[in-house]
Amino acid sequence: MIGAMRERVVAACDGASKGNPGPAGWAWVISDDAEKPARWEAGPLGKATNNVAELTALERLLAASDPNVPLEIRMDSQYAMKAVTTWLPGWKRNGWKTAAGKPVANQDLVVRIDELLDGRSVEFRYVPAHQVDGDPLNDFADRAASQAASVQQPAGSDLGSPEPPPSPDVPATRAPRKKASRGTGGGSSSRTIKAKFSGRCVCGRSYAAGESIAKNPQGWGHPECRTAAEA
Repeated sequence: MIGAMRERVVAACDGASKGNPGPAGWAWVISDDAEKPARWEAGPLGKATNNVAELTALERLLAASDPNVPLEIRMDSQYAMKAVTTWLPGWKRNGWKTAAGKPVANQDLVVRIDELLDGRSVEFRYVPAHQVDGDPLNDFADRAASQAASVQQPAGSDLGSPEPPPSPDVPATRAPRKKASRGTGGGSSSRTIKAKFSGRCVCGRSYAAGESIAKNPQGWGHPECRTAAEA
C-alpha cells in the first residue's frame, strides 16, 4: 500500500491505445510531498480501447493506494472522470443500464472502481493533456502509459525501470512563430496537419496517424474541437 503515513496523496493516472482499439497500456504515478514522481507502475493490455485503458489505470491506482488517506487524482480523460463522478450513480440506479436502457460499457471496470471508491476521500481533477507547461504528474503517467502500449511490457519504480521517454504525439515545445495575417483570414490558427503518430484529443477521443489534426488552445486534436474551443 502507498501513502500510509501521509495526510494527503497526489497522484495521476492515464491510459493509451495506439489505434483505439489497438495496442494499449495503463499507468499511474504517485508523488512525494513536493509533488514529484515518487512511485509509479505501468502495464500492457494487449488490444484495447482508450476508454478501457483509462479506466484500468484508475482501477490500478485505487487498488494500489491506501484507502485511509485522502487522494487527489489528476486525469486528462473526461470519459473516465465523468464515468465515475457523473454517470455512475444513475447507472447504479438503473441496474447498470444507460439512460437508453443499454448495458453500461466496460461495466466490470466501472463496478470495480465503484467498490474501490466506497468510503474513501477522493478528489478528481481534470488536467489537459500534452501541454508544454502542463501537469508534470499527468505527463509522467501519459508517457508511461504510451510506452506500455507501444512495447507491451510492464514497468515501474518497483521494477527499477527508467523514467518513461517523451510521448511521440506531444507537440514541439518551441514557442510558435507569429505570422503576419493576410487578408481577412485567421492567420495560422486555421492550419491543419497530418498526424505523424496516433494520439488523443482533449475531448477524450483519439486520432490516428495520418488523420488531420489542428492546434487548439489546449493542445493538438480534432479540427472541430478547435473550432468549438474558439466559438
